[in-house]
Amino acid sequence: MDQSSSKNDASKVQGGEEYLQKSLSPTFDGALERYMCDPTPAQTTRKHTTRASVSNRQQASSSIRSKRKPINGVDETSPVKKVKRTSSGYAAPSKYAHLVNNLTDSLAPNLICLFVGLNPGIRTATTGHAYNHPSNLFWKLLHKSDCTPRLCRAEEDGDMPKLYNLGLTNIVSRPTKDGGELSKAEMDDGVAVLEAKIASQKPEAVAIVGKSIWESIWRVRHGTNIKKDQFKYGWQDDSERIGVVTRDEEQWPGARVFVATTTSGLAAGMRPHEKEEIWKKLGEWVARRRAERTQKEEAPTP
Repeated sequence: MDQSSSKNDASKVQGGEEYLQKSLSPTFDGALERYMCDPTPAQTTRKHTTRASVSNRQQASSSIRSKRKPINGVDETSPVKKVKRTSSGYAAPSKYAHLVNNLTDSLAPNLICLFVGLNPGIRTATTGHAYNHPSNLFWKLLHKSDCTPRLCRAEEDGDMPKLYNLGLTNIVSRPTKDGGELSKAEMDDGVAVLEAKIASQKPEAVAIVGKSIWESIWRVRHGTNIKKDQFKYGWQDDSERIGVVTRDEEQWPGARVFVATTTSGLAAGMRPHEKEEIWKKLGEWVARRRAERTQKEEAPTP
């Protein structure tokens, strides 16, 4: 072996030892060189292709939204603004003096339940049928709660005593657009008239259709406003019976009181399912009493 060949071999051995020592070094550089590899062309191409696809889809989506035409004059790409309802203020009776109120009470003696509303709306007054506005939930809640075995129409209001032993009346008779146009004074004045109706017809129970009606009754009977911790939906204490008769020739304990939610479509304080839960408690009792009366009427005479 010649001298240059020996030198080359020695150089190779020395270089191999240096590489081995460096690759086995615990330093970061040694570990990095040991495991580092260049990305393959396929990996690089896939990354660029994916980013380009996402970018193209976003641009296409943006282009479609910008070209979309408004529907019924409303631009769907713009944020939706909520319509804020404004409550009505007091309206003097002269405002609706031109209206003829065709609504009458649906009453009969010894009803299972008498429903007390606030006052007739414009549509109710002109048509002469209770809770006749399409947005009013009264007839739907009446059925869903089992107060009636089927969904009744507003035009059947006069037949409710005969059909299901249910009655209808209001605490104020004059029509308005909504309850906000009534004064507390005229609501309070209607309490005495309501008490007289109940004492005369003697229903088993009275359903107050709305918190404000019960607040008015409470204010007149107790001489003060009802406190927050005193108010509750559902059956009231037995001491709150309405229409009590204490004459010497006649004694009657009065009708039980159930405070239900308002059914007006203008009232947004409660969701429909929350109203249904409250009405369901009344409906269970009404359905049971109707079944008991029917069973008693069909029982053979001894």
